[in-house]
Amino acid sequence: MSRPTTKATLVEAAQTNFEKLWQLIEAMPQEALDTEFDFSNDTGKKEAHWRRDKNLRDVLVHLYEWHQLLLTWVSSNMQGKRRDFLPEPYIWKTYGEMNQAFWQQHQGTSLEDAKGMVTDSHQAVLELVQTFSDDELFTKQHFDWTGSTSLGSYCVSTLSSHYDWAMKKLRAHAKKFA
Repeated sequence: MSRPTTKATLVEAAQTNFEKLWQLIEAMPQEALDTEFDFSNDTGKKEAHWRRDKNLRDVLVHLYEWHQLLLTWVSSNMQGKRRDFLPEPYIWKTYGEMNQAFWQQHQGTSLEDAKGMVTDSHQAVLELVQTFSDDELFTKQHFDWTGSTSLGSYCVSTLSSHYDWAMKKLRAHAKKFA
């Protein structure tokens, strides 16, 4: 599927990938769900997230927290309260540290809670997207607070593209149990 360029395709891609994510989770054998992720022997998986996330809960709360970033960012800016997408003290060079902080914050979150949180936040982001027009979503710099890109680009990255990331990680883990 190509990168969405309209509200309709953004919503469709988000919903389709979210459903695919849940289908993948439901198809995973219980042994895979009960076993901690370990990608240490795969030299191609060098990014920090391959070491950070240890289970399905970690992946789901990561998605949830990025939904929250988007929701907070848009809400604040639409109310005239200027805010960057990443909360202080983080910048794009240090967002890995923020992701690590999210991971740490949710070590006490149950898998069942994580499932409910990400489902609710996914719905909240879709509802937010519906409040904007195609022009508001996909015209670069329509809002001055989106920098050189568009609001829709942030939405795609937080929704369908992030779900692709999660599925890639879960498939890599699950194939060890096939």
